[in-house]
Amino acid sequence: MTLESDLVVRNATVPDRREPTTVVVSDGRIESITTESDDAGPDGVPDVNGDELTTIDADGGLVAGGFVDPHVHLDKAYVAPDLPPNESGTLAEAIASIHERKADYTREDVRDRAIRAIEAHVRNGCTRIRTHVDVDTIGGLTPLEGVVAAREACVDVADVEIVAFPQEGIGQDEGTADLLERALESGADLIGGMPDNERTDADRRAHVDVCLDLAERYDVGVDMHVDETDDPAARSLEYLAAEVIDRGFDRSVTAGHTCALAAYDDPHAARVIDLVAEAGLSAITNPPTNLVLQGRHDAHPKRRGITRVDELVEAGVTVAAGQDCLLDGFYPYGRASMLETALLTAHAAQLTTAAERRLAWAFVTENAASILGVEHGIEPGNPATFNVFSSDVGSRHEALRRGRPPRRVVHEGAVVAETEVESTVGLGC
Repeated sequence: MTLESDLVVRNATVPDRREPTTVVVSDGRIESITTESDDAGPDGVPDVNGDELTTIDADGGLVAGGFVDPHVHLDKAYVAPDLPPNESGTLAEAIASIHERKADYTREDVRDRAIRAIEAHVRNGCTRIRTHVDVDTIGGLTPLEGVVAAREACVDVADVEIVAFPQEGIGQDEGTADLLERALESGADLIGGMPDNERTDADRRAHVDVCLDLAERYDVGVDMHVDETDDPAARSLEYLAAEVIDRGFDRSVTAGHTCALAAYDDPHAARVIDLVAEAGLSAITNPPTNLVLQGRHDAHPKRRGITRVDELVEAGVTVAAGQDCLLDGFYPYGRASMLETALLTAHAAQLTTAAERRLAWAFVTENAASILGVEHGIEPGNPATFNVFSSDVGSRHEALRRGRPPRRVVHEGAVVAETEVESTVGLGC
């Protein structure tokens, strides 16, 4: 059989397949996947034609579904050099330090930094991104306008989903509720939230209510920063889950961070996790940032600052991991690398067995894709969005351990990034 194709990848090591594999792509989707033992032709490899056929020899390297970043802040990316240092290293000081800079944002400034961050993701094999964008009375809709412009500029290399994020609160930042509506009418895809940045428990519950009301009115999903605190008295996650159940809310709801869950006593944590599972919430942990920000007021031993990843997984909750911050007031590091994010998650959550390492990989691939509602993986009919690693990286574990970017990044059938690395060591060392 002869196939018409745009792209063919030969000699690939595909997860869960033991033999060298050929992946054929047509019209942006995977058309076929064959191995030498398949009935594909006289030599086990399909004949492929195409007017502008691109052929990649994977040379035994891993070929796996592309990375997904389910939680990042593109509007704040790379703004740290313009901010005063975060001397306390806390979340509260990080939020306060960006106010003056945010008031001076321009559409072009945000656009350029967001493009830089998107391109960094793409180089590292991540072409699907969900970003939270500040919507408040300080910056108005300028951060949104900048990120929307960046999304449009990068449409050929990445898919970017935008969450309207009221980081400054809703009740204590009068006018934000109206701005959130305008954001949903101006390019935002989901409604976000940060109830912990309100003054009282009643205000936090009202914050959640406003977000869910907007989601119902505009028929969009919810992705909310929830209980990003070490305070064992924080109850926003519990209220969000209960309210989703009581309303019969039928859109996707994601809870990000949920750091306080790790500060609860075990019986209460178990009750809240059961409630989260019953409500059908997804969870995103962000170890790169939370390992740095949380536990700042602890004497030793210090808390790890991330949510109860293992217990959420055991309860059947879909869990993913996000980069969160890139060289901003919250986090002075960040490489837009989902391999690094997965590795940090594996360390913080103590994921070391073969099954656990596989889970760490899933946090930045299929689990994250599931939360975003996109197809993922090397399967016929799926979008041809995948990564081709070098010949010495033949497994997901080796990719995770080595941490090198993929050699080729393919997004919807097109090669959108290429990286070649050479290293030599002198003899006689």
